[in-house]
Amino acid sequence: MKPLITGIHHITAIAGNPQQNIDFYTGVLGLRLVKKTINFDAPDVYHFYFGDELGRPGTVFTTFPFTGARKGTKGTGELTYTAFSVGKDSLAYWTERLRKFGIPVSDLQKRFGNELIRFEDHDGMGIELVASGEDDRPGWTYGHIPAEHSIRGFFGATLQLQSKELTEQLLTRHMDYSFIGQEGDRFRYGTEGKAGDIVDIVVNEAGRRGVQSAGTVHHIAFRTANETTQLAVQEILMQNGYMVTEVKDRNYFKSIYFREPGGVLFEVATDEPGFAIDEDEAHLGELVKLPEWAEPSRERIEKGLTPVKLDVSSYV
Repeated sequence: MKPLITGIHHITAIAGNPQQNIDFYTGVLGLRLVKKTINFDAPDVYHFYFGDELGRPGTVFTTFPFTGARKGTKGTGELTYTAFSVGKDSLAYWTERLRKFGIPVSDLQKRFGNELIRFEDHDGMGIELVASGEDDRPGWTYGHIPAEHSIRGFFGATLQLQSKELTEQLLTRHMDYSFIGQEGDRFRYGTEGKAGDIVDIVVNEAGRRGVQSAGTVHHIAFRTANETTQLAVQEILMQNGYMVTEVKDRNYFKSIYFREPGGVLFEVATDEPGFAIDEDEAHLGELVKLPEWAEPSRERIEKGLTPVKLDVSSYV
């Protein structure tokens, strides 16, 4: 029987200034802005989607930028670090590049056999770049970052929790994840154990709860093939006592949400239909796209959004 969940679909964070957000993820990191829309639950706020050429599941980092938002704090009950996958010989390039733009970077670290570096964006969002020689995804570049060093997509995510047992049961019994290994207080899980499906739990029993605001993750979404498999996941979760939402239509995928026992908001999102349903692939992210129900209010919505532009020329 095929697994219902096959890895990470997307990760969504809260951000501050919208223009700085676009500049960092497209200019500094070189991700493609594949969709510029609104937060469907708060239509006066942008929702940006950054990813590979088409915004394929497993590559998409999304943000809700709130102008003037105070910075949050990392802590337990949160996804504290989002890890992206890069080529096995790319960390020296990225270390030099990040430092060129004044971004402090950690020394080279090693974890479960992979080398990595750690840093934060302008809001304090925790990011890791993990060198992987086995990730054959092509990545994306606007041309200002060499293709061989481009980000391929997610490597994985780190959840910081006060205890792991109930979350581990959720992952391994109901979400098609398996335990991979342990290094100190870090426990690793995966569907296949490859880039794009890794979830690490770091146990911090005495840790303080994180405060969610700019620079923190709002939720992590796991991928499932279609609406049929999503309903099967929903049924399994509900039968096992999890409080799961109804299916929500996010235009580019369908979603269900629930909170895992450690406090992190989980989503299960469909791979279908993708981001090319309302824009040509060559022009993804160029216009503000709205769901049908918001179109009658377009003029008012756009008037309330801070104008932004995409320009990576300062980040060569």
